[in-house]
Amino acid sequence: MADLDDPIVATNFGVGRPQEPITGTVKGASQLDFGMQHRLSRIFGADGRTVMLAFDHGYFQGPTSGLERIDLNVVPLAEHVDALMATRGIIRSLVPANTNKALVVRASGGPSVLKELSDERIAMNIEDATRIDAAAVAVQVFVGGEGETQSIHNLTRLVDGGYRAGIPVLGVTAVGREIARDARYLGLATRMIAELGAQLVKTYYCEEDFAKVTSACPVPVIVAGGKKISSFDALSMARRAVDEGADGVDMGRNIFQRESPAAMVQAVYAVVHGGVSAEEGLEMYRSLSNGAQD
Repeated sequence: MADLDDPIVATNFGVGRPQEPITGTVKGASQLDFGMQHRLSRIFGADGRTVMLAFDHGYFQGPTSGLERIDLNVVPLAEHVDALMATRGIIRSLVPANTNKALVVRASGGPSVLKELSDERIAMNIEDATRIDAAAVAVQVFVGGEGETQSIHNLTRLVDGGYRAGIPVLGVTAVGREIARDARYLGLATRMIAELGAQLVKTYYCEEDFAKVTSACPVPVIVAGGKKISSFDALSMARRAVDEGADGVDMGRNIFQRESPAAMVQAVYAVVHGGVSAEEGLEMYRSLSNGAQD
């Protein structure tokens, strides 16, 4: 109980200085519930950007190259990113519980690489996401795919659950081989995902008119790294994406399949958060990796 003897008289009321509204740095989040905004602030830095490390590939393709031993090859990289994107199985078995990184948990799944990938279902309920203390849950959305309607249903059900629990939903644009990854398609997919309630979207970068994709999307757009390309090309993609309105990157293979993943993740972070050029990022990668050329 507070001491009632001789209390200090309150005097600092700031009279004449109106309370200013609190505005966050996350795009489209100012009218969300406190819990959602708080979770989004774990994913995005004070600059409104994020570097996510994706290692959820095993949920449909097994032990991917570089992910054979997540405890040895991936967990040590966590200190260099803002958020970790993984499945609940990997999080519970291999990610240290004392991590202070935001957890983005894969919440859809079903078919393996041996089947039709778009035939996904919701793979976890929102209550388990709260038990894990997820900052967001992720769901694949196959716009234009065979399982488009089902994947949209998965998204909207998770959005409803996310509102109940205060957990944001990351809608991931899943692009089939037969669909061109151009601004017209990416603009359609990202806008649909946002309109249906997702609080953030993950998509691919396109060389032409990507700024139109980000401008037309009312929530943060995070760019997927995709398959492994040269280190310079990956850093250039990150630089261009951010310059053209992306709110960060979610890279996996372009980090954990490098000769020096630790060096690459630091270079990516410097590009996204530090504003360095792709050339400076490449120099950083080579310096930290003792001359890696991949």
